[in-house]
Amino acid sequence: MAEIIVPELGESITEGTITKWFVKEGDSVNQGDVLLELETDKVNIEISADSNGVVSSIAKKDGEVVQVGEAIGAIGASSGAAPAAPAPAAAAEQPAAAAAPAAVAAPPAAAPAQVIGSSAASVNASPAARKLAREQGIDLTQVQGKDSIGRIFPDDVRTHGVQTSAPAPAAPKAPAPAAAAPAAPAATGGKPVERKRMSRRRATIATRLVEAQRTAAMLTTFNEVDMTAILDLRKRRKQSFFDKNEVNLGFMSFFTKAVVGALKQFPLLNAEIDGEDIVVKKFYDIGIAVSAKEGLVVPVVRDADRLGFADIERSIVDLAKKARANTLALSDLQGGSFTITNGGVFGSLLSTPILNTPQVGILGMHKIQIRPVAIDETRMENRPMMYIALSYDHRIVDGSEAVRFLVAVKEMLEDPEQLLLQG
Repeated sequence: MAEIIVPELGESITEGTITKWFVKEGDSVNQGDVLLELETDKVNIEISADSNGVVSSIAKKDGEVVQVGEAIGAIGASSGAAPAAPAPAAAAEQPAAAAAPAAVAAPPAAAPAQVIGSSAASVNASPAARKLAREQGIDLTQVQGKDSIGRIFPDDVRTHGVQTSAPAPAAPKAPAPAAAAPAAPAATGGKPVERKRMSRRRATIATRLVEAQRTAAMLTTFNEVDMTAILDLRKRRKQSFFDKNEVNLGFMSFFTKAVVGALKQFPLLNAEIDGEDIVVKKFYDIGIAVSAKEGLVVPVVRDADRLGFADIERSIVDLAKKARANTLALSDLQGGSFTITNGGVFGSLLSTPILNTPQVGILGMHKIQIRPVAIDETRMENRPMMYIALSYDHRIVDGSEAVRFLVAVKEMLEDPEQLLLQG
């Protein structure tokens, strides 16, 4: 018999949630057949059978949290499948009186264990908090998180452990049911609501965004770009570019090239903080934020400084397709040095993007809108204008540096042929 084991899921990922089993007990499977889908903080992963046989047991159900290395089922040999089937039937035919003593012998321990296990699985807690709670024997359902979205972190678990270890705080446990007593209908005046659990990825996005705002000294500076030259260039070159490269000439390649050029001038925006050290990256792996069904993901265009416009456009198209088909690999998401996000595709006129930690800079693109612009002291013209926003970590990036970075991006975008000549 071969156990179905949760495999290594990638750097920093210690657990996942079973999204769906594609087989049930008693099903025959071949090596390589997909058994289930597992949702992690970053991507969904399919787990396949390592051998031929029959699914003899499934230990974890859809929606349950599982750990890396945990056995969640088993596959028995095909030859043993037939005799194994009657066993449950034989047990079912046992007199009720025979089953009753077993139920009576262990009800106090068995029943609560199942309730606590299922409740703890539904708690919105970080992987590190879950691990610490398991090590200290703490029930996560009793831990109160200080986070604005109710997420439980290791500090919350430690605080709870200290409180419950002292003799005096044992009494405050009593008010806990009272605190949980007010149900959602009471807060909504009895009006209908729909409550659904956040997906693991959505919960992770929420946690990381709150963490970014809590740990970074984040500021945003703004500028605007006259997109006339880029629109004109695309209009003139779009068809010939497609005929030659079989990919459309979009806006993202211009912005990616401009960002790389500005990062070379202002390298601290291509860095991160590690304790008391500043790690300046000598590579340009640019994250491109993509809106997918399960939430925002940021796949990475590797070595963007070495790529031409066509290569950047192909990379972005391929990564966006993978993101929307939910087929991104972990390697597609790790190691970015700076991020670009384009809220303009949804009609956003202006926004303040949140840092994709541990990066210290993110550039926000927005909707191109025709606005009157002063050409000189006497002339006004309607021009296609775009607001751009740079959010940055003020701990290592000074305001003057951030402003000059954004001005450099603006100047390169307003002279796109120079970008093309620079490659």
